[in-house]
Amino acid sequence: MFNKAKSPAPQPRSASNTPPIPPLPDLPAPGNAARQAAPAAAPTPSAAPSARGLSTLSSDLQFEGNVTGTGDLQIDGQIRGDVRVGRLIVGETGAIEGNVSADYIEVRGRIVGGVAGKQVKLISTAYVDGDITAEQLSIDIGAYFQGRCIQGRRDAPVAAPQPVQQPTFTAPAAPSPLPQASEPLAQMIDLRPAQVRA
Repeated sequence: MFNKAKSPAPQPRSASNTPPIPPLPDLPAPGNAARQAAPAAAPTPSAAPSARGLSTLSSDLQFEGNVTGTGDLQIDGQIRGDVRVGRLIVGETGAIEGNVSADYIEVRGRIVGGVAGKQVKLISTAYVDGDITAEQLSIDIGAYFQGRCIQGRRDAPVAAPQPVQQPTFTAPAAPSPLPQASEPLAQMIDLRPAQVRA
């Protein structure tokens, strides 16, 4: 079932004479990582995963719920829920219905929801329907993207665009009019002393 390259030179056993425990097929053994041959059918992401290894959701799996963690994840199956990991690769058969957040995001499949990351790459087979917030964004020819593109930090809250208010101009206050005489000038009150009649 498993093909193994040439056997490495035998290593001295410990004093307890217990055989070493072989590593799981998808995890490298400590110290033996350089000697293990890479599987021929494993997909090769364009960015090298970290030393922690790459977790994979295979194409025949469907998952409902949120996925969170700090590791690396490749999605070839379907997820309905939010995904928040350290590094994310959505394979050509992968699909996510929910918001995605990671430091590095490479999309080859389908995402319907918001995408937030430091570095986001949409490969030519990508389909993204949602807003992208990224410090660095690259979109290959042939990739489908519908939504807003916001350049900035992913942890900064994105405010909804506010409508532009038109400035309102108020006319300066008009000077109060001078009081106008309500009577003709001829009929004004005479301020001369009155003549006294005896």
